[in-house]
Amino acid sequence: MSTMNISLPDTLKSFVDEQVSQRGYGTSSEYVRELIRKDKDRLQLRGLLLAGAASNPTAPVDASYFDGLRDRVRRAAKSAAKPASEA
Repeated sequence: MSTMNISLPDTLKSFVDEQVSQRGYGTSSEYVRELIRKDKDRLQLRGLLLAGAASNPTAPVDASYFDGLRDRVRRAAKSAAKPASEA
């Protein structure tokens, strides 16, 4: 694992220290890693949302679409629940 040193003003360092103690992080590094992971997830979600917004529209969905979707999910759940000897 690489090391990175960051300089923070006293107010931000106090905030980080408080978050570490109050939220159960072992170290400030764990807290910062979690922030970075969440930011990466946020950026990925934003990219997916933008890609979806830029994509061509599809046919409108209605009740029958959702009924079919529920059926597919139920069938997939049933087949996943079967023991390997029955599959």
